[in-house]
Amino acid sequence: MLPPVRVRTAGNEPVPVVDGVHAAIKRAPLLLRPVLTVLSVILLPWLLAPICVVRGARTAMASLYVAAFWAWLYLLISANRLQTRAVPAAAHPVNTVPPAWLLVMLATPFLVAALASVRPLSRWFVPCRTLAWSLLWSSPVVFVIVQASPENTMFAVIAIWVIAAALIGWRAAKGSQEARMFGPDGPLAAHSPSGPAPAAPPDAPDAPAPAGGGPNRRTGPVPRSGPGGHSPAQYSTRAQGVAQVYADHATRETQPAAAAAAKPQITPEQALAELDAMVGLGPVKEQVRSIAVSIEAARRRAVAGFGTDKPMRHFVFLGPPGTGKTTVARVVGKIFYSFGLLDTPEVVEAQRSDLVGEYLGATAIKTNELIDSALGRVLFIDEAYSLVNEGDGQSDRFGAEAVQTLLKRAEDDRENLIIILAGYEKQTEAFLATNPGMASRFATRIRFPTYSTEEMLSLAETQLRSRQEGLAPEARPVLWRILDEVGRRRITDELGNGRFVRTLLEKAGQARDVRVMGGGGDPQAEDLITIGAADLDHAFSELTSRLRGYEDAPTLESAIAELDELVGLEPVKQQVRAIAAQLRVAKLRDRQGLTSQPPARHFVFTGPPGTGKTTVARILGRIFAALGLLVRPEVVEAHRGDLVGEHLGSTAIKTNRLVDSALGGVLFVDEAYSLHNEGYSGGDAFGSEAVQTLLKRAEDDRDRLVIVLAGYPADMDRFLRSNPGLASRFSTRVAFPSYTARDLSRIAVIYAEQAGDAFEPEAIRVLEQIFGQAELAGRIDELGNGRFARSLFERACACRDVRVVRLGESATAADLTTLTADDVRGAYAELTV
Repeated sequence: MLPPVRVRTAGNEPVPVVDGVHAAIKRAPLLLRPVLTVLSVILLPWLLAPICVVRGARTAMASLYVAAFWAWLYLLISANRLQTRAVPAAAHPVNTVPPAWLLVMLATPFLVAALASVRPLSRWFVPCRTLAWSLLWSSPVVFVIVQASPENTMFAVIAIWVIAAALIGWRAAKGSQEARMFGPDGPLAAHSPSGPAPAAPPDAPDAPAPAGGGPNRRTGPVPRSGPGGHSPAQYSTRAQGVAQVYADHATRETQPAAAAAAKPQITPEQALAELDAMVGLGPVKEQVRSIAVSIEAARRRAVAGFGTDKPMRHFVFLGPPGTGKTTVARVVGKIFYSFGLLDTPEVVEAQRSDLVGEYLGATAIKTNELIDSALGRVLFIDEAYSLVNEGDGQSDRFGAEAVQTLLKRAEDDRENLIIILAGYEKQTEAFLATNPGMASRFATRIRFPTYSTEEMLSLAETQLRSRQEGLAPEARPVLWRILDEVGRRRITDELGNGRFVRTLLEKAGQARDVRVMGGGGDPQAEDLITIGAADLDHAFSELTSRLRGYEDAPTLESAIAELDELVGLEPVKQQVRAIAAQLRVAKLRDRQGLTSQPPARHFVFTGPPGTGKTTVARILGRIFAALGLLVRPEVVEAHRGDLVGEHLGSTAIKTNRLVDSALGGVLFVDEAYSLHNEGYSGGDAFGSEAVQTLLKRAEDDRDRLVIVLAGYPADMDRFLRSNPGLASRFSTRVAFPSYTARDLSRIAVIYAEQAGDAFEPEAIRVLEQIFGQAELAGRIDELGNGRFARSLFERACACRDVRVVRLGESATAADLTTLTADDVRGAYAELTV
């Protein structure tokens, strides 16, 4: 019998004879070394191969010696069946080994040697011994085939490969199983033999990894000890341990604790004290305390002799990022651990990538392995809604497989595991609705609120104390202003709540370091730990630069002043001022704790084209932003083509994407009536789908979005009547009147002033005459109101340029900037052709 393949050698122990041969080769001249190496493999395997196998040498040369040993053995087996004399080409040699298959058979041991040296198999087993075992079992088969039917040597080669593949595959599976079960994190880690592993050099393939486990931590199967590779006492312990694990698995009970490290001593009061020390989260603290009280009541009922189930449950944590969900999960784990319901207070954190495999079938295996590692603990799955990723109407089969596996294990292991699903409230609620079993198994939901300005300031002070840093006297008002602006503009969730505070202070600290160290000289100790106002401003600017459309918040006064600068539109100005007043009063009532009607956030702008509807929408966005009702005063303009898809089902996706792009600002849908086309036979299914999606988002995101629907009055009346929900959600209508001739003249003059040009007096009279005639003829709306004035000015500039170019270099500044009456007449003639 061969020595046990699992005995591990140190890698640097001397191997008699073999080391002498290698030393002689190394002393030879450089050019002669390859020749001597080949000769040693060809001529010395009868001597060196057995030594390497007995000593358990792990070098590549050891595998080559063993492979050459068996190549010689196969050659000897075939010696009496080789063709020894020439045979005529027409004749067929009988009872001889075909030369081609002989060469293949002789090369096979070297190929098997390469296979036995592949990691991690070579880490678990001595490669030369794996090779020796594989070829030893195939040798009798080769002998029988070659001697009985040498012309069928092909089957001998096949037999070698089949036997080698079977043995190597079995060893690979066994090594993987033992690595999983007897490794440091395996269920039988307590049954592995004690004592340090044999010393190995750092670069040896079997050297134990030092990180995380101390000197006795192993990364592979535990090696067997003793002269034969087995220790009877150890074998009995392992057998008992395996039996215990399978018994535990069948009864769903936890394995008896045999860890070397003592369990931490935690009381429920200590866990709740840690919860109370957290900033804010009042509703969360109240709900977690009630859970602890419920567990204590169940414990007392059990002590009193009343039958009761273990008060285990699974949770759903809903809320924006940075609100302490992971920290509260650790507190929940400590509470259940303190009552003896969990083996350890540790939390296993996971995301989609930790559950979903690379191919169908692998996901269930990966999810089960993750849950196995979390038994007796808390499994915290962040952004759980990502497990159902249905993009463009395609189902997520990988995520569905993970969800099904998770649901089954949540039920099967409910007395030995707590699972917490966490994520944004809207996305997580939608995720829970995708499977009927989710709501029943994850019935306890804890909602995490957004941090207020005061709470974020308290977080900042706590973090500064923990970092032993402070704020300069002028920096504290700046910090409050920054946090107040973040809360007022409702971008706390977008910036990350508590994570934003931490990142702000970190970047402010970096800015302080650059300022202090860049000034030269030797800074004072106080300067190295004090954050100034400029440091905070620099950090805040850097953090908000990544936010789309972010700019300094406009003031209400500047927005109203911009409205007053518009030409005409007096009824519109009066109505927008009234809207601004309602918004301001509603905010004042909220600050004083008074109830108020929710202000209107969605509007209908009706009027002919060119009357400033888009401009007023921008001003309205600035008003909402100034009052902190919008994140940014940005307007996203859209038409029917931006909402309607190419096929049924894609419209909702396209509309949702458009609304998502406008969140925090204003969505301006021009010619919105085109979403309802009565001319379509059977109705406008695409437009109806867009309207339904738009209505839902208008209600769901009313706190983060302003929607303006614009179009002609009659068409908008027809559109609003097409769906009852439109009139109720878009109840505020702003009517834009047509411009008068006087208004259009003023608009044209303003365009000229903005461009650095000017109309001569006669040209202004011609403008008034043209606009007056258009007003009398009722063609102002047809010509486009303000757009007509702009087009007339632009065309007049073109006529002026044609005229001035004839003057050449003699043209003066007045010639280059003055628009004459003839320029205006020529422009009007071109526009009315």
